Amino acid sequence: MRSDEILYAIALRRCPLVGDMVFRKLVREVGSARQVWELSRSGLENIYGIGRRIASEIGNDEHLRFSEKEIKFCEQRNIKINLRHLGELPAALDECEDAPAILYQKGGDQNNFQTLSIVGTRNITHYGKQFIADLLEELKSFPIATVSGLALGVDTEVHRESIRREIPTVAVLAHGFHTLYPSKNRSLAHKILEAGGTLYTEFNSSQKPDRENFIQRNRVIAGLSASTIVVETAFGGGSISTATFANNYNRDVYALPGRIDEKYSQGCNQLIYQNKAMAISTISGLLKQLNLSSEKISEELFPSSEIKVLPSGVQLQIVQQLDRVKPLSLDDISERLDLPTYKILPDLLQLELAGHIRALSGRQYLAL
Repeated sequence: MRSDEILYAIALRRCPLVGDMVFRKLVREVGSARQVWELSRSGLENIYGIGRRIASEIGNDEHLRFSEKEIKFCEQRNIKINLRHLGELPAALDECEDAPAILYQKGGDQNNFQTLSIVGTRNITHYGKQFIADLLEELKSFPIATVSGLALGVDTEVHRESIRREIPTVAVLAHGFHTLYPSKNRSLAHKILEAGGTLYTEFNSSQKPDRENFIQRNRVIAGLSASTIVVETAFGGGSISTATFANNYNRDVYALPGRIDEKYSQGCNQLIYQNKAMAISTISGLLKQLNLSSEKISEELFPSSEIKVLPSGVQLQIVQQLDRVKPLSLDDISERLDLPTYKILPDLLQLELAGHIRALSGRQYLAL
């Protein structure tokens, strides 16, 4: 029975040194988690790669008692327990060699949607927020579900903007369902479920959000989707590990480029430079690379100009000073920013070419 297999699977996975790969090897060799559990110690030691230390833990009643409590915990909270060896993982994740042996789930399945993983720094900037908003605005007409990690910053923005546009969103946690980290996103997690989204974790209810769990979590984020987008990240940021996992799974990785002096664009620029990610130049171009298309996009006269390059630095400050109705002169802009006019003029020209502002006679400017 499936209930018995869940019982023994949780007990087996809790044994020290029985990770996802060892779990899979044991089940393949023996036939089921229950059969592994009931196999004699000598029989276990005869399996190639399974030593005495692993064999001595399998069959320990303490792990079985924990499993019974875990199942009760899940039943009381409507948590679904997916077993990989029974074919219950999302298809894209199941393709990954090191996918979780057990995946706990709250909320519904997203089998009817193409999943897209979007990750980035906790220190999101206006540039990153605007990109996410623009991207999801275009994606809302497609059968897409977003995937992220419920962390602060980019993850939070992805989940919130997805809900706002009625796009299903999936959050992958780095701990068991007995807690919620960060606590600031507790209400957001509830909103994800209320909106028909999903919460996943491979960690049982005894596992806290320890530092190493986040790297482990990132491989699930990468594994759930055919494509991963890195919005903003610094050198060595956690999102780099997600991109690395995606590359190892032969999945597509895209990165949002930025100025070289912007800390949270440097990681994206490095991924692009190292050919570990494709540069995002326009949203219409990104949609085509994701094999998404629409009549709206195909009928555009200049599709490559469909998205404005997002301003940052001084250009962003300029845009923030301008009004859509009342024009502002070059001298006024210079005075407000405390910058000489000759330094502002090149940025004004770039903003005009990018479609962010409109230049009027007499060096007057309006926001668009």
